[in-house]
Amino acid sequence: SVLVIICQPVFAQLKPQLRCPTFEVDVLAGTVNGLLPKSAIAEIQTTLPCFTDMIVKDSASVCGGVFFKDRDINFYTDRRYIEIGDKFKGKITPALMGVSRTSLFNLLGYPKLKDTNWDAFQMGYGTLILYYNKAGKINKMQICNRSTDAIKLCE
Repeated sequence: SVLVIICQPVFAQLKPQLRCPTFEVDVLAGTVNGLLPKSAIAEIQTTLPCFTDMIVKDSASVCGGVFFKDRDINFYTDRRYIEIGDKFKGKITPALMGVSRTSLFNLLGYPKLKDTNWDAFQMGYGTLILYYNKAGKINKMQICNRSTDAIKLCE
């Protein structure tokens, strides 16, 4: 018996899946995997290559940055802040997401600015803004390297 093997070349493009390390937010240092809110787009892309979108600022109305929609974290590079949502996939130290507004004083002191749904705390790196749901629990945070009077947030 004769076995004939016919090999046809297959021309498929191999695309490696970009692997990201675990996202680690250090709230007190104001960093994500060592990246600061003022980190450059290229630095963020190199450190965390699994981004879903990247927008280079092209007008005053567009907020540029590097976005990780599947992980609920965004780096707004032109406005110099990092936003972490309640569906964030990663580690936050200290673990503030879902924590009650009334239990923050021992860790963060008094907020520099207060509103019904958020508090802004002066930090060594700039400002930490914590947002609260109707139950008074943290559901979003923004780490910014600017002072409260210099922050310009994106819609």
